[in-house]
Amino acid sequence: MSEIRLQVKNLCKSFGITKAVQNVSFDINKGEVHALIGENGSGKSTLTNMLTGIYTKDSGEFILDGKEIHPKNQVEANNEGVSIIVQELGTLDGLTVAENIFLGHEDKFVKCGIKNTNAMNKQANELLKKYGFERIKASDMVDDYNFEDRKLVEIVKATYFGPKIVVIDETTTALSQEGREELYKHMKRIRAEGNTVIFISHDLPEVLELSDTITILRDGVYIDTVKSADVTEDDLKKLMVGREVTGDYYRADYGEKVSDEVVLSVKNVTVPGLIKDVNFELHKGEILGFGGLSESGMHEVGKACFGASFDREGKVTLADGTEINDIPTAISHSIAYTSKDRDNESVVMNQSIGENICIPSLDSLSNKAGILSGKKMKEFSNKFAKEMSVKMVNTDQFVSNLSGGNKQKVVLARWIGKDSDILVLDSPTRGIDIKVKQDIYQLMDKMRKNGKSIIMISEEMAELIGMCDRIIIMKDGMISGELARNPEMDENKLIAKMV
Repeated sequence: MSEIRLQVKNLCKSFGITKAVQNVSFDINKGEVHALIGENGSGKSTLTNMLTGIYTKDSGEFILDGKEIHPKNQVEANNEGVSIIVQELGTLDGLTVAENIFLGHEDKFVKCGIKNTNAMNKQANELLKKYGFERIKASDMVDDYNFEDRKLVEIVKATYFGPKIVVIDETTTALSQEGREELYKHMKRIRAEGNTVIFISHDLPEVLELSDTITILRDGVYIDTVKSADVTEDDLKKLMVGREVTGDYYRADYGEKVSDEVVLSVKNVTVPGLIKDVNFELHKGEILGFGGLSESGMHEVGKACFGASFDREGKVTLADGTEINDIPTAISHSIAYTSKDRDNESVVMNQSIGENICIPSLDSLSNKAGILSGKKMKEFSNKFAKEMSVKMVNTDQFVSNLSGGNKQKVVLARWIGKDSDILVLDSPTRGIDIKVKQDIYQLMDKMRKNGKSIIMISEEMAELIGMCDRIIIMKDGMISGELARNPEMDENKLIAKMV
């Protein structure tokens, strides 16, 4: 019989009138990967944030190895043997890689009040080498690394001290396939050492492959705990949503001719050190996909098209000859952009849902005197928050209080409200549950049928194959191949051009 590592007992947490977690109880065993799944806003991250000291619980208990724990912050949680790799960035700008790895535990390098930076850097470099991340240097500022490399630093930070429980909250959605394989390897190592992983993911095939046990939450309420070997994806979908998930998922059409009309032309675009000599055209009513491995340059292509790249060379031109060299020009010429790095680049965390949705549409929400109309803003934000099914108290709620998936819905609501003609969507379904993914795919299909043009950048090969008219593969900052929509397309054909 399995030995219990953690007992969750009668746990409750509310934010205002929103009951995020309601009287939840279940057990987690030693030496297992225990998945926690549910739709966006089901309470998964709220529960683990209480366990790891990020939030304080309203009531209930966490009993770890027979002892109740009350962490008030992440350092206290670490000292109890619990760590977390958060969904968004969990490293701090302005600190080195080593300082981030040992944040809250710097005292081990302090003697007579003086910090031994060399010793800290040496130990951090040894850890990075042990994990296979030698290209990341302990003495470098963490700001110098991209989103994915910073997630690798977090893996080291959360696991180097052998915690009893490691929470992995939607981390795989931030990583390329290469980065995911690294994370999977460490998850298996943690389990083999007799410790426990709490794994939060919306990728159900990934959950079934990696986990031993799965607990399902819905609207903050405990639904069931099942053995992964005993259930299918459809079983899990029904438990998450409360009914069968039916209807179309990806596009079902093949052989439709895409318009010859070019709406965006990218010529000889180079961003030194990131992408080189990128050329392509986007057509009216087309979904054009970009895929590739980590460091392939695909994410920089999206920024370049939106005028958001630093030090860009080459031309991004609209059909009327307008050159896109900055963000205001892009927005004023009906181009939308969603970033992979949601919290830092797509939403304003300390503003309301309504304010975030209205940002790019402020011109149309002003009265004749140029003064913003509060009534128009309220009606506008309510309409598009409702259209994207944002789980919220109301549009006055701060975005920072939303789950990751609901933040993404706010980002998409903003650009749907703007009614942009060209949408650059970088990882649009990252951290989104199965039902809302389906809604987003159907929305994209509707947009292309209405003549909108979409660039979709994604690490998810299945959604590239399922949704795109063409897929451009990036490798080492350059285009390495292009594939047309085809019912015979499979992931192996994409991978062959990525490696």
